[in-house]
Amino acid sequence: MSQADTIAFLRSGRAFEDDGPVEIIETHGAYVFLSGDTALKLKRAVTYDYMDLSTVELRRKMLERELELNSPAAPGIYRDVLPVIRAPDGLSLGGEGEIADWVLRMWRFPAENEMDGIARRGELDDTLASATGEAIAAYHRNAPLRDTSGHRLVSDILSELIRVFAEFQGTPGTERVADWIEAAGRQLDAVGSLLDARGRDGHVRRVHGDLHLRNLVVLDGRPLLYDALEFDETLGTCDVLYDVAFLVMDLCHRGLPRQACRVLDAWLREARGSEDSGLRALPLFLSVRAAIRAMVSLQTDAARAGPGRSSSEVASYLDLALSALRPPPPQLIAVGGYSGSGKSVLARAIAPEFRPLPGAVLLSSDLERKAGLPHQARLDQKEYDAAPRTAVYHRMFDRAAVLLAAGHSVILDATFLDPELRCQARAIAHRLHLPFRTFWLDAPPQILKRRLESRVGDASDANVAVLERQLAAGHGTLSWTRLDASGNRESVLAAAQRGLSRRPRDLETDCRT
Repeated sequence: MSQADTIAFLRSGRAFEDDGPVEIIETHGAYVFLSGDTALKLKRAVTYDYMDLSTVELRRKMLERELELNSPAAPGIYRDVLPVIRAPDGLSLGGEGEIADWVLRMWRFPAENEMDGIARRGELDDTLASATGEAIAAYHRNAPLRDTSGHRLVSDILSELIRVFAEFQGTPGTERVADWIEAAGRQLDAVGSLLDARGRDGHVRRVHGDLHLRNLVVLDGRPLLYDALEFDETLGTCDVLYDVAFLVMDLCHRGLPRQACRVLDAWLREARGSEDSGLRALPLFLSVRAAIRAMVSLQTDAARAGPGRSSSEVASYLDLALSALRPPPPQLIAVGGYSGSGKSVLARAIAPEFRPLPGAVLLSSDLERKAGLPHQARLDQKEYDAAPRTAVYHRMFDRAAVLLAAGHSVILDATFLDPELRCQARAIAHRLHLPFRTFWLDAPPQILKRRLESRVGDASDANVAVLERQLAAGHGTLSWTRLDASGNRESVLAAAQRGLSRRPRDLETDCRT
């Protein structure tokens, strides 16, 4: 039965309490009608290979599943599912009678709060990106476990990609498909046993499934996930790392690797190390996500009778997919200096310079010290004494070793005043036969004190008293690359980038071997 009368009814505004104009958003599977503070979603009566919405009953079930999946994470958006009722005098929303169709009722949010728009305006900063990673980690903690083969899930996706790409052979933009298929197959073989082990260990869950910027919104200052994939339980079941990889890939494709690093850092930090070894699969996951976007672009062009229209976008996604599969060996980078020298600022800035994508994982002593605590928690200054400080370093070193072994670069961000701790950091890279790069940030004491006194909202609780103890203790013999950090952050970053262009030096003179 045609949905024309239902669409006309919803378009008219009679389904809304507000008498203002009605805006309409159309997707391949739904219409969304917006008026006042309300949004009504009507599923299209369509059938695709992966989704059947051909009957009123199927559409009701799909809307109810969408409500069930999304309400826990976004209760401020999702409300209820209501029938569109056919009566002698026309259609109405809710009540009893013959059901013409069903709609999902939601609270409308301002368009400017959509993460996609925030990113386009250049407003997706480190704080919001980190909060997004934390929100995704919380979503994954609450996601239902699924007992299934991680290898088979990805293998099935690759098979589908190969099948669909074959339908578009010769289409502009697809010139590198064959290279990608070969490279992705090799990588799947390399990590297949890891994927199955992660499935057995609880990393495969019923997740969001469609986690990109357009399905994130900021409400009351908090990022929320919405519009989870509801139409296919198999597609909505995957490794949690594969789920977050979609957003990481999306950010990289948009030229926002710094934000991608912050999302991934926060997500890993919330997992307290339990996801670190899985990063060996991240290159494949990022690659597959990019290839899927290329496939969707091809399918969309075909559906709109415009083959080749998105050829540049298809090619760019395939370039990213291949690049992700060809990472260089990882590196360990250490950034040290007294409190207030700007270590964390530099570490965050240089992380995207390293590979694999999206960049080096940042392990910060300030954040490690507060792991598991509320954001605004203030630490006793005793936490900066020798014993608790050393314990923090050792936790960082343990995580760094796992991440590096998984093939991912790591930045250690800490004061590193103790020569022995500097040697222990070097020993991690030495054992794994990996490059070790170092930066030491120097600034006069009066500048360091001024910076500490003006800090607002910083992860570190180190104050001037802590700094004075550091200065009195000194840093011992030091052969790390020294940077003048008395100027602005741009000059420090430029100096660090010049240092990164040179081969890393061996620092055996500092350490026992």
